Amino acid sequence: MEPEPPNGTARKPVLIDLALQGGGSHGAFTWGVLDRLLEEPWLKIEGISGTSAGAMNAAVLACGWTRGGATSAKAALDVYWERVSRAATFSPLQRSLFDRLMGRWTLDASPTYVAFDLMSRMLSPYDLNPFGFNPLRAILEECIEFDRLRQAPMKLFVTATNVRTGRGRIFRNAEITPDVLLASACLPTMFQAVEIDGELYWDGGYAGNPTITPLVRETDAHDTVLVQINPRERTDSLRSAADILNRLNEISFNSPLMKELRMIALLRQVADPGSGEGARWAGMRTHSIKSDRLAEFGASSKLNAESKFVALLKEEGRRAADEFLSEHGGDLGRRSTADLDVLLAEC
Repeated sequence: MEPEPPNGTARKPVLIDLALQGGGSHGAFTWGVLDRLLEEPWLKIEGISGTSAGAMNAAVLACGWTRGGATSAKAALDVYWERVSRAATFSPLQRSLFDRLMGRWTLDASPTYVAFDLMSRMLSPYDLNPFGFNPLRAILEECIEFDRLRQAPMKLFVTATNVRTGRGRIFRNAEITPDVLLASACLPTMFQAVEIDGELYWDGGYAGNPTITPLVRETDAHDTVLVQINPRERTDSLRSAADILNRLNEISFNSPLMKELRMIALLRQVADPGSGEGARWAGMRTHSIKSDRLAEFGASSKLNAESKFVALLKEEGRRAADEFLSEHGGDLGRRSTADLDVLLAEC
C-alpha cells in the first residue's frame, strides 16, 4: 500500500464505488472484502451496485453505516451473516457424511440436494413451495431498517430481472424493500417470482451481475472496485453433467457483466474527456478483487451456509482484499489496475 504520508498526516481520502456480484453463500467472501476495506478510513464509499447476495451485503452495510459509520457497518454485516448461518443449521440441505469426512463443502453427495435438484427440473417452485416461503425474508426484516437506507451516505443500485421483458431494473435507496432484495436473488428454479409494482422479477444476475453503468453516471467517484465471485475462466475439463450445468450457469451470470465492461472499455476510448458525460467515461478507473479458491468449492456449495464455511469464505475475502490493498492501494485514485481494453480483443 502507499506509504503513510510524513508528519503523521492522514492519507488523502479516495472516493470509490463498489460493484458486488451475487453467488449465494459465496457472498460471505464479499463480506470479508468489505470487512477489510471498511478498516481503511481513507477509502470513502460513494456508491454500491449489487446483485443477489451482493445487493444484500450492500443494503446491510449501508443501513449499519447510518447507525455509526464503518464500525457499525462491520457489526451489521457480522450480525447478518450470523443469522444466515443460524438459519442454515435447520436447512434440509446439508453436506453428506462422506463430504464431511473428505473435508468438502459441496452438497453434490447430499441425498436431499440431489432429490431437490431432480425435482426442480420437473416441478416448479409453485408446485414445490406453493406458499412462497423464503427464510431470507425474516432475516432481512430483522437485520435491515429499510427507512435508514434513505439516510445512507452511499448510493445503492440493486438489479433485478423483469420476467416479462427480460430487462434489468435498477432500484435505488428509497425504492429498496425486502421484496426488492429477494427479487434480486430469486433463482427461478427455487423461488416464485417476486411481484413489485405489478411486475414479476427474477434474479438480477441474468441482466447485470452487477450493473456498472449507474456507478459511472450517478456518482462522483472515478474508481470502481469489482468484487468477483463467479469465475470467468476455468481450465479444468468438464465431464460430468453437474460440472457442465455449473459452467453454463457461470457463463450466464457473467455474460451481462462482460458485455457491459466491453461497452465501458469502448466508451473510454471514444469519449470526449472535455465534456461532462464524456469525462466520466474517459476518467473511469477499474479494479478487481477476486480469489481463485472460490472456483474449487463447486456450484452446490453456494447453497451451503454452515457457519464454518461462511467463516472460511469471510477470511478468504479479507485475505484477497488485504492483498489487493498491499499491491494496488497506491493505485486507487490514480490509475486502473484491471485492464478492460483486453476485453475488446475478444469481441
